Amino acid sequence: MLKDATRATFPLLLLLAAIPAPAQSPPPSPDRPWHTSDERQMTSDRKHLRQPAFPIEPGKAYSLGELIDLAEAHNPETRVAWENAIAQGAALGIAHSELYPALSAVALSGVDRQEIPLGSQFYRFTIPAAQVSLDLDYTIFDFGARRGRIDTESARVLAANFSFNDVHRKLIFQVQQAYYRLLNASAQDTAARASLANAEAVQQAAEERLNNGLATLPDVLEARSATAQAQYDLQAILGAEETARGDLATALGAPAATMIRVEPLSEVPTPESIGATVEQAMDRALDQRPDLQAELAGIRSAQAQRKEARAAYYPSLSFKANLNAQSLHSQQETLPWANTADLTGGMALSLNWTVFDGGARRNHVAQADAEIRGAQAQVNAAQDSIEDEVWTAYSNLNTAFRQREAATALLESATQSYAAALESYNYGVRNLLDVTAAQKLLAQARSADILARTQVLITLADLAFRSSDSIQSNSRSHKP
Repeated sequence: MLKDATRATFPLLLLLAAIPAPAQSPPPSPDRPWHTSDERQMTSDRKHLRQPAFPIEPGKAYSLGELIDLAEAHNPETRVAWENAIAQGAALGIAHSELYPALSAVALSGVDRQEIPLGSQFYRFTIPAAQVSLDLDYTIFDFGARRGRIDTESARVLAANFSFNDVHRKLIFQVQQAYYRLLNASAQDTAARASLANAEAVQQAAEERLNNGLATLPDVLEARSATAQAQYDLQAILGAEETARGDLATALGAPAATMIRVEPLSEVPTPESIGATVEQAMDRALDQRPDLQAELAGIRSAQAQRKEARAAYYPSLSFKANLNAQSLHSQQETLPWANTADLTGGMALSLNWTVFDGGARRNHVAQADAEIRGAQAQVNAAQDSIEDEVWTAYSNLNTAFRQREAATALLESATQSYAAALESYNYGVRNLLDVTAAQKLLAQARSADILARTQVLITLADLAFRSSDSIQSNSRSHKP
């Protein structure tokens, strides 16, 4: 019999050896990159996973609210958080299933053949059997162990839902930041072109005075240098505008090369004051921040785990039942076939109680208590951090309001100074250095005024982000 088994096994081993192993191997050498067909397959798989682009109307100037809606609908980060919440909800369903009995069905069929010794001879015994079984297993009570697991998963569902909200909060802020950077870059583009026009006007005036013998060549060279500097500054701003536009497209979930037009800065309303105290902003943040709520859910989870650990000190009562429908045939050498078919089964109550476990239950409870205290401390630390974030954002917003007032006054005075210097130069009263200095100051004032206006919007969005106002349904008007 052993020889027959060896003959049957040897061809099977040869067949298995001929099958190529799918396992990967490391790079053959350290001096060059690793490239195989699997790399191309991964590239092909990535193309199939690419999120389809959503339509962007080329001629439309999008508002902030419309951009936020697009980002929430198409940015893959929201789907990742959503799927995580759904998976955690399924885990809660699994925990709930422990409250119900488990019923399993098993079908068996087989033949048992043996050589039975009787006296000085062996007789062959053959028993074909067919059986269908139903097994019922139900825990009647366990002093809260299952309820503790359910409460743990329920708290984790809450944490996943709060994390989902936090992804939206961060995404809205990301879109706002990219949007305001693009507004600033676009407005700086307009200002830089105006400054370039001023520099060209000064250069033209200097060259005309040189032709009339009223200016010197160094004056003209100075004016040309100022024009070249204005052209250089314009190109830097154009690059920043392209970068900001790509950042906004990425925040929306679109390819970075997507062309998105936005409203000009002049059409975006800018608030004049905060309208709330810092204490009110802190209170809203502590009530609304989803990341803090997720930390609070962590306390619930730790408390539920302690409930489960405490339940291990008590017994659990289980009920088991088994029902079998079987058909047996029997054939013994020298005797005729025999058969029987019947229903068999049984039921039992099982009381399980761990009397001694070497301190495992005590340590599980101590571990759960420590996790509760740690979760509570984590909440306190998160509250302190949130209050500091709101305080900083509130202070930055007040600073932005004051800088905006100063920038407005600076732009007004610089405009008047440049106009007066250019007029005086044309009359021969001022020299060209005074005009170019006034022109540079006006360019700086224009840039500072635009930056101050957008900084108010950026810091206001930051305060809304820190206090979580941006995801509240009663305040989601998508206003800056």
